[in-house]
Amino acid sequence: QVQLVESGGGLVQAGGSLRLTCAASGRTSSTYNMGWFRQAPGKGREFVAGISRIAGRRYYAPSMSGRFTISRDNDKNSMYLQMNNLQPEDTADYYCAADLKTATMSFRPVDYDYWGQGTQVALSS
Repeated sequence: QVQLVESGGGLVQAGGSLRLTCAASGRTSSTYNMGWFRQAPGKGREFVAGISRIAGRRYYAPSMSGRFTISRDNDKNSMYLQMNNLQPEDTADYYCAADLKTATMSFRPVDYDYWGQGTQVALSS
């Protein structure tokens, strides 16, 4: 069992930054892959970034690479998403997720076993 709680969302102007935090409890986070996903109104859930349990390798969706940085602190059982130069298209609910089964990093929501409740990121005009 893993419990995930996101925080750090909010309202920001275009070009601004936010740092999302995912606090994990239950099974030690260093033993599974973790990812950030987002879901905009009327759209499906999409992969944003992920970090593997092995060697902490990082993966990004192409549109986020260079603007977003994923990291994890195993001592704190937490994962982070630093988002810079936010744009209106980044408006969405952001979710962290844990994949306890797949050996390699998955970009598919269906492969993730546990999800947080989400945190909202909105861009002001």
